[in-house]
Amino acid sequence: MSPSKEMGGSQDNTTKNEEGMAPAYIENQSPVYTAVVQRSRREGLMKKSQVVLRTIGFVFSVLSFVIMACNRHGITTDGVLYYSDNFNDYDAYRYLLSVAVISTVYTKFQVVRQIIELCTGKLMLSHEGLNFVDFIGDQIVAYLLISAASTAVPTTNDGRTSGVLLSSFTNSCAASISMAFMAFLAMALSALISGYRLSTQTSI
Repeated sequence: MSPSKEMGGSQDNTTKNEEGMAPAYIENQSPVYTAVVQRSRREGLMKKSQVVLRTIGFVFSVLSFVIMACNRHGITTDGVLYYSDNFNDYDAYRYLLSVAVISTVYTKFQVVRQIIELCTGKLMLSHEGLNFVDFIGDQIVAYLLISAASTAVPTTNDGRTSGVLLSSFTNSCAASISMAFMAFLAMALSALISGYRLSTQTSI
């Protein structure tokens, strides 16, 4: 066999190897790269979902607070008020109002913080620290909301059945309780996401 044929054969083998097989380092890095990309996308989706849920929680918290704060009803005769109901006269309603204020402040802070982080990419704390704070904060606020709503329900039902409280007053109380419950649902879902992020967190 001539040298030219041998050289040609070796060149053909080299070409086949280059065309038929990718470099080893690319094959080894591909699954890792794919996993990192998928995790990054999943993390971004969860962050956006939390922004939406906390915005919903903020809106319902504000509504619950405003409705209860304005819950003052009375009966007048010839311009003279002789019977009135005021939320401030009941511990359960004052508790609901206080929790609604706490939830409003917390959700507003979280929404503003997350929007700034999504826009600038800068974090106030490390990923681990933020996940822990988010989980604890969402859990506490969700518990307070359902606790306040549950506490106010018996007072409202007793007032309706006994006829002691005005119907307009109890209707406003029921509306405020409903808004607090909706805020609880949003914060409970946000707490689930926070818990998942906390349990699966790794350094990327």
